[in-house]
Amino acid sequence: MGTNIFAFVIVLGVLIFFHELGHFLVARLFGVGVERFSLGFGPRIFGRKIGITDYRISAVPLGGYVKMIGEEPDAEVDPADVPISFTHKHVFKRFLIVAAGPAFNILLAVLIFYGIFQISGTVILKPIIGEAQSGTPAQAAGLAKGDEILSIDGRAVESWDEMATIIAASKGAPLEVTFRRDGMNQNVTVPPELKTTKNIFGEDIPRYVIGITAAGEVFTKKLSPLGAMSESVVQTYNIAELTVVSVAKIIQGTVSTKTIGGPIMIAELAGQQAKLGATNLLFFIALISVNLAILNVLPIPVLDGGHLLFFLIEMIIGKPVNIRVREVAQQAGMFVLILLMIFVFYNDITRIFSGQ
Repeated sequence: MGTNIFAFVIVLGVLIFFHELGHFLVARLFGVGVERFSLGFGPRIFGRKIGITDYRISAVPLGGYVKMIGEEPDAEVDPADVPISFTHKHVFKRFLIVAAGPAFNILLAVLIFYGIFQISGTVILKPIIGEAQSGTPAQAAGLAKGDEILSIDGRAVESWDEMATIIAASKGAPLEVTFRRDGMNQNVTVPPELKTTKNIFGEDIPRYVIGITAAGEVFTKKLSPLGAMSESVVQTYNIAELTVVSVAKIIQGTVSTKTIGGPIMIAELAGQQAKLGATNLLFFIALISVNLAILNVLPIPVLDGGHLLFFLIEMIIGKPVNIRVREVAQQAGMFVLILLMIFVFYNDITRIFSGQ
């Protein structure tokens, strides 16, 4: 339990700090005055005031915020503060200030992955056959356990995923497969067949396969600084794409809402990753950071995405959205957010008592 709580505080602290740092830095870049930079909500525990900004740690560690001068459209702003008022800045600058929070969460993920890939390299599953299944094209062509696939149709193959992608894209056309067996290179022609398989969401999808499974052998590939950066961007993009698709699947009802977790689940997972080592915990922080960025840009009024939507409308119609409309939208958004929080806490508690 102690490890879970400590890891949870670390994870949440890093995520919140980077998110709010994004808002803060871009606000200052555009000359907006910041009254408060808080990690946590509620009463101030300790902090330090530098200039007009009170940097503080607050009592409730489930979030954070940056309070800018003139942040609320209907707030009274001292005439002397108009030049540093958020509301009095051009709508595009306001848009960038709000968008900087999620953007910094994406940046955090890229930086973490870059560090991991630069130091540890990337683990690659070798294209070595563990089994050629009975009655499949692979078995019929003579492929067998232990064969290492070297190339397909003249395209060199380095990893199992790379090989599977080529086979899936074949549309059933016969493939010239070069493989190594007992130190000797051999060639066979394998016609992929269309099979119904399950994707990660448990959905049935048609896919071209040849009927082989992986041996499970891996190797670590060292990466150059440029290669590590490229790999970190790709990894971040893949997680973001998976998050977006997962949200869509939940809305469609394809994925059970029971998979949604809250603070308790995050604490448990953080604790598990912390016990496995610093690299695992860092990877987990990057994963959650991408999830946080995606969820934050959803068009729910109380989240960054809601504010971004209002700013987009303002850009289109040439004037701010009516204050009353924004107030009603904020209230509705808060109601939705509270319901979501209750639901994820319910899921967490149910998961604990069910032993899952």
